[in-house]
Amino acid sequence: MNSNMDQLNEAQRTEVKRQMEIYQQGVQEIIPSEELENKIAKSLLEKKPLKIKLGLDPSAPDVHLGHTVVLNKMRQFQENGHIIQLIIGDFTGKIGDPTGKSVARKQLTDEEVKHNAKTYFEQFAKVIDMEKVELHYNSKWLSKLNFEDVIQLAGKITVARLLERDDFEERIAFGKPISLHEFFYPLMQGYDSVMLECDIELGGTDQHFNILMGRHFQEKFGKEKQVALLMPLLEGLDGVEKMSKSKKNYIGIDESPQEMYGKAMSIPDELMAKYFELITDLQPSEIQSIKEQLENGILHPRDAKMLLGKTIVRMYHGAEEAEKAEQHFISVFQKGAIPDEMPEVNWQGEREISIIDFLVQLDLFQSKSEARRMISNRGVKLNGNTVEDPNIQLTVTEDLIVQVGKRKFVKIKKS
Repeated sequence: MNSNMDQLNEAQRTEVKRQMEIYQQGVQEIIPSEELENKIAKSLLEKKPLKIKLGLDPSAPDVHLGHTVVLNKMRQFQENGHIIQLIIGDFTGKIGDPTGKSVARKQLTDEEVKHNAKTYFEQFAKVIDMEKVELHYNSKWLSKLNFEDVIQLAGKITVARLLERDDFEERIAFGKPISLHEFFYPLMQGYDSVMLECDIELGGTDQHFNILMGRHFQEKFGKEKQVALLMPLLEGLDGVEKMSKSKKNYIGIDESPQEMYGKAMSIPDELMAKYFELITDLQPSEIQSIKEQLENGILHPRDAKMLLGKTIVRMYHGAEEAEKAEQHFISVFQKGAIPDEMPEVNWQGEREISIIDFLVQLDLFQSKSEARRMISNRGVKLNGNTVEDPNIQLTVTEDLIVQVGKRKFVKIKKS
């Protein structure tokens, strides 16, 4: 491969170095790194933006901070003038990506794909400029392939290569079935890259196999191969599992400022640097300074979390709401005050009721055992007073304030 770097002047070399520093921030793997540098150099020489691909099978419409790891990297490319190619897998979504699945994925209907895609766009607009995004639906080219085209496409990949996928290997080892149509998912994702002549494809590390299929098929079709840029998966608030709504360890980008800030304060200390690196819009130099201060003990983890919480809220709700969320946290959680504003519940139940039944009927807990356990852990307060006995009978009064844990408050109104 001829190096485009050799043809650059000093200013252009500096620009390549600057962009590489930004794109390498927080990345798990670039395959291969030298090709990315060469593509940036070529972009400068030809005054032609790179085409950055992100493929989506909109299987669930809610976006949380774990999803924004890749979106923030796309925003960085977009800010440097490159083109974002957002591919909605309305065709591949009908198959379902088998990545990380021990069984075949549920196949989506056209209506589900359209609904979820619309919700995605509204939420993505909080991270990237959707007006400058190239939007593609892969049914445009995949639905036009006839059976002979599909056979020819399948002939460009071996069964042995497809069986290298960890999830397929695992299912074979445990005797679990693999449907033939699942083998075609990575083929179609790779063919997307051929059709759009992508320069770079972004995804999480769990998309390693699928994204490399793009390089494979571009080469087979005589195209310049894309670079694979793989981002790490973000652990959730529990510090163990990948951030997921089903695991209830997530921060949603549509959540209220107070909820976002409060959840940020529960992030494990050891994940602080990773969160700053992967989900904020701070400059690499700022993030490096924060990491060094944490390592040297200059910056207390609590103060780092407050900075992170304020940064997250500012990104999705603005600076004014970020300031309010911080002041709310300080007054309520650090000083123990009761917030001025909180949800109100119109109580229509019994006036005399056990504390356990009361908490469950308010939907503050899903079960009586869960409510009892929280009281035993001194996690329930009434009008600021900790409930000590899980067996007490409660007289429900107007404006009674119920607090569960550190962040959940409810004011009772009587009809």
